[in-house]
Amino acid sequence: MKNKFWLLAIATLSLSACKSTLQVAQVQPHKNTSITSEIKDNADYVNFIKPYKDRLENEMNTKVSHTSVELNKKGNNSNLGNLLADFTYEGAKDWASKNNIPNVDAAVINIGGIRAVIGAGDILVKNVFEVMPFENEIVLVKMKGSDLEGMFDYYAQNEKNNPVSHLYIETQGKSLKNALINGEKVDVNKTYYIATSDYLALGGDNMKFFSKGEVINTGLKMRDVFMEYFKKTPEIKASTETRLNFIGKTNE
Repeated sequence: MKNKFWLLAIATLSLSACKSTLQVAQVQPHKNTSITSEIKDNADYVNFIKPYKDRLENEMNTKVSHTSVELNKKGNNSNLGNLLADFTYEGAKDWASKNNIPNVDAAVINIGGIRAVIGAGDILVKNVFEVMPFENEIVLVKMKGSDLEGMFDYYAQNEKNNPVSHLYIETQGKSLKNALINGEKVDVNKTYYIATSDYLALGGDNMKFFSKGEVINTGLKMRDVFMEYFKKTPEIKASTETRLNFIGKTNE
């Protein structure tokens, strides 16, 4: 295997150094090769990757937490959605306290970004990767209270169960009935900091209202934050409180 590697490397260097123009002498007719169980593994290759494969599998199967119930995306206030929105809020708040940001007021994530459920029992590293396979980062969006109207209108018009933390949004018939941040009405003259993903801050999932704010990058990967908070919480108690109250809409 090693000799083949070095011969290939030498051949590649030789060709790259050659100044003459290469011409195709003959083109062989193509032949399809089906990849089936009948093709034997290359023993040298298998032995070479085995230590890395074993180490990766051990890491992926490491326990980080536990849940007595399934964590899923069902309903307008899913337990997994609420949990990950809370993790986003807490991670952003911790970062803000170390970087001269006065406060984090709320968090908004998207249900479509949660790609798997977590069954009852031990929560493993691989479960966190399955839930969040993307490289999205947490950002803060600095917004005027008056500009938050766009966020509430978004929920009123779409009635979509995109999870939130430290927010209460009540709608009926595509109209906003009530909106609270940390249990209080929005002060139009106040500055708010909303934690979200870079994807949503750039208008993903049609959240164009974020364009009125100032994006502050944290450098925090969402998956890393989720992993950290799962590890900090040996037994998960996910909240099922009502944060999105779409009156008259079926709880999907």
